[in-house]
Amino acid sequence: MRIFKTRSDAADAIRNNKVTVNGSYAKPSREAKIGDKIEVKRGLITYSYLITELVANRQPAKNVTLYCQNITPQSELDKLNVPRETIFVFRERGTGRPTKKERREIDAVMDEMFLDDWDDDEF
Repeated sequence: MRIFKTRSDAADAIRNNKVTVNGSYAKPSREAKIGDKIEVKRGLITYSYLITELVANRQPAKNVTLYCQNITPQSELDKLNVPRETIFVFRERGTGRPTKKERREIDAVMDEMFLDDWDDDEF
């Protein structure tokens, strides 16, 4: 399969348990079969692929669609379009860098947001 750009990237993902084959963690030496479902976790998204044909030699990236099918659910792909929360502090043009007092106020707001997010996480 040609999911990763390099073999070392693929090996790192397998070593870090980010790749599963038919629901179990993959090993670098595992041979794929037709009908295997491969799931790859990249960031927030888990991509799913179905092997439709086996190839003997390394293939160019443009041929991936000939031997595997992307079956990633739309709900996973929608995670790509989630707006990211950012703080934008409006400053008048030409006012320069924030003063020490303004910087402390900005840091206090950032700390509150971080601590609120930290409290919401479960361990």
